[in-house]
Amino acid sequence: MNKIYYLSNCNTCTRIINELNLPKGFQLQDIKTEPITKSQIEEMRALTDSYENLFSKRARLYKKLGLKDKALSEEDYKNYILEHYTFLKRPVVLFNNQIFIGNSKKTVEAAKLAIHE
Repeated sequence: MNKIYYLSNCNTCTRIINELNLPKGFQLQDIKTEPITKSQIEEMRALTDSYENLFSKRARLYKKLGLKDKALSEEDYKNYILEHYTFLKRPVVLFNNQIFIGNSKKTVEAAKLAIHE
């Protein structure tokens, strides 16, 4: 399944989605209005090394809850992402069993190349 997990009110996500020039058949899921399910996060995890890769340490709640001072386990990362959408590093692009996480220039370029090969 070709899918993007994003926030519709995030300018960076919107810019990246426009930049990717998506072909038909892509599903878009606004994680604020349609929260991520356990099976969805497990599907993402299967395509990457860890839940930590999917976790945003830039989230305001990360600092507010004092998580940066705690040693978080893989299960902790998973639960925090499921608990609040802000903890997912965005956007997450799933394309042909590949995953592209976040908004770094390198990641966006890699996603673009994969989608338009």
